[in-house]
Amino acid sequence: MANERVTKSAATKRPVKYATPALDKGLDILEFLAHDSAGATKSQLARELNRTVSEIFRMLLCLERRGYIVQVAEDRYSLTLKLFKLVQEHPPTERLIADALPIMQRLAHETIQSCHLGVIESDHVVILAQVNSPSNQGFYVKLGSTVDIMDSSSGYVVLAHQDVAQRLRTIADWKRETGKRLPSNLTSHLDRLRKIGHERRASYLVKGITNISFPIFDDRGAPLGALTVPYIEHHKGSYREPGVIKALGEAAKEITAAIGGKKPFGHSKDGTRRTTRRGGYRTAPLFIEV
Repeated sequence: MANERVTKSAATKRPVKYATPALDKGLDILEFLAHDSAGATKSQLARELNRTVSEIFRMLLCLERRGYIVQVAEDRYSLTLKLFKLVQEHPPTERLIADALPIMQRLAHETIQSCHLGVIESDHVVILAQVNSPSNQGFYVKLGSTVDIMDSSSGYVVLAHQDVAQRLRTIADWKRETGKRLPSNLTSHLDRLRKIGHERRASYLVKGITNISFPIFDDRGAPLGALTVPYIEHHKGSYREPGVIKALGEAAKEITAAIGGKKPFGHSKDGTRRTTRRGGYRTAPLFIEV
């Protein structure tokens, strides 16, 4: 159990010369929530971390104010994407880009199409890497640009492969930041993408472009981002769309492997997702009405 692991680690810490109890309490909470996708209440945290409810409450107020956690249901708290944003500024993000770029460059030259790598940040997708088509004509997305998750093939394909808890956090961030209503067909759309494994759809923003997008997974089998080709049909000298889809899927697999990632374990017959966790398997429904 995640609760047991965090509690034991906190209890077995060696005495330190210069104690920082407030920092320890805050870090204990973050570590606990990182290993429990369902989140936790104040009383749960106090019990598992051997703290008083008032101690936990003060820490939660601070962490929520700083944007590290959010209240997702009643008094249940869960991590936000802020830690992920900090990771993006850390050298491992540079490694992701460094590992992805050679594969993306090869893909662009083979298909004569541009491609880009995007990740979800709060209510939008951020373009971390981009490679132009080698031809004189083409379409590309500007490096560093952002687009609303619900207007992005990258956003949808990442949402489709997130587990329930992560998806709810992403959607909560999106609703809070945009104030918009969710698309009425969101659940069925994500269900379809999960089943086929990728997105292929006319661009939400530009006429004449077909966006094709595949997920890239981290070492836990969670979607880290998406590799996308804004496909343009040329009269000659390039892969047709089926060839681009195949090449793009292979490139996404290569990037996943290059960063030490892996695809999710799989899905059971009843439509739930099975993932390895602490030596076993668990099932959780992927799609709910939102």
